[in-house]
Amino acid sequence: MLGGAAAAGVSALAVAGTGTAQAAPAAGTAPREVDVAVVGGGLAGLTAARDLAAAGKSVLVLEARDRVGGRVLNLALPNGGISEGGGEFIGPTQDRMKALADSLGVATFPTYNTGKNVLFKDGKRTPYATDGLLGAVPPIDVAGLANAAAVQAMLNDLAKQVPVDAPWTAAKADEWDSQTFETWLKHNAVIPSAKFLFDVACTSVFSAEPSELSLLFVLFYIRAAGNESTPGTFERLTETGTGAQATRFVGGSAQVPLRLAQSLGDRVVLNAPVTRIAQGGTGRLTVEAEGLTVSARRVVIAVPPSLTNRITFSPGLPATRDQLGQRLPMGSVGKAIAVYDTPFWRADGLNGQVVSDSGAIRSTFDNSPPDGSYGALMGFIESDEMRRLNGASQAEVKAVVLKDFATYFGDRAKTPTGFVLQRWDNETYSRGGPVAYAPPGVLTRYGAALRAPVGAIHWAGTETSTYWNGYMDGAVRSGERVAKEVVAAL
Repeated sequence: MLGGAAAAGVSALAVAGTGTAQAAPAAGTAPREVDVAVVGGGLAGLTAARDLAAAGKSVLVLEARDRVGGRVLNLALPNGGISEGGGEFIGPTQDRMKALADSLGVATFPTYNTGKNVLFKDGKRTPYATDGLLGAVPPIDVAGLANAAAVQAMLNDLAKQVPVDAPWTAAKADEWDSQTFETWLKHNAVIPSAKFLFDVACTSVFSAEPSELSLLFVLFYIRAAGNESTPGTFERLTETGTGAQATRFVGGSAQVPLRLAQSLGDRVVLNAPVTRIAQGGTGRLTVEAEGLTVSARRVVIAVPPSLTNRITFSPGLPATRDQLGQRLPMGSVGKAIAVYDTPFWRADGLNGQVVSDSGAIRSTFDNSPPDGSYGALMGFIESDEMRRLNGASQAEVKAVVLKDFATYFGDRAKTPTGFVLQRWDNETYSRGGPVAYAPPGVLTRYGAALRAPVGAIHWAGTETSTYWNGYMDGAVRSGERVAKEVVAAL
């Protein structure tokens, strides 16, 4: 099914993380007719297309970028290696992403987690073990630890009261959705050091400040950090060895969408941003992309909610659905990776993970390959820090990142052999990451429109998932869900 040139393109993409599967046809090409047109070639759209094709439906994926994967991206390193520029980790209960990777022959390996973490707080650097009584909890003062434990338990208990498929129907939904996470924390995380821990956790998970998030949304996110048999917990979001950061993919996470696109062959069209979708009285929809028009019986939209509003709909979307897209902004995030001849921090007894109260980089991971043949330090730039640097040059960002790395890991961090940077805020077809979040008042007023079809238009994407919302696993789950929905409607 895959033409020779396209096959070569996808093969190169699978190895290097760049390239194309199929360019859009030239302008004027006759409309293509399919059962289902899928807008967006990330994990959600590709998974939906796979399942629709398996059900015997003709399908075409229209991807705006010159690559598949969406917010999952491999970055080529100067030394010939790769590192993940977007979604990277999976952990316990992220069953659907693991199953998809297994089906495509993409192996996994444990995130490097041997040695001590580093806490940098109030100008003081403190390495600490993560295998003791406190686990991965940073060694703050005793009062702060007690307060943090109580707050975490409260969050987990409140989250159990939130239905994952309809958080806006929780008994206290109006109360929780009328306040920010910041407001709630100020009343409950009353010890400053405890508040610090939740502030760092919040920006690390959402790439947004606690003041930007609805408490109801945070509780739903915690509840969704599990599966049908295992309730979500706050710690599953934040921990490495037993949490969402436990495992990485050999060859980088982008191997999954790349191989999935390869299996779909010429059902995937790149460089085809969709500009207009029209539903007429003929029982078919017209989908217009740059250089290509598609006639379909059903359309699946698998892009971040805010990007949906860049498409012209005829007739227009219902006001509630349109305004939902206006009110779900993306987090602000970037990933900076410095490459070294060796993972030198390991010899110092460190695992490459940092929690900090200052700097552009406030959390880090060891992104070295499984064999440790070279070192790669990855630092997240998140929320206000990413916004502050969005207009900075690559050189300026590199300078502040390496300064932070040296603060955490010593002077050897100042002189990497390579450096790569991915700023998702500046990505035309993402405009941030890792997830669209709900400020106060959004879920209770507009949440019911999140997955509700509009005529023959259906919705996918990680933001529509009931479990692991915002994660790669959530994207895969949404694709599987919407494919079943569409097959039943056809």
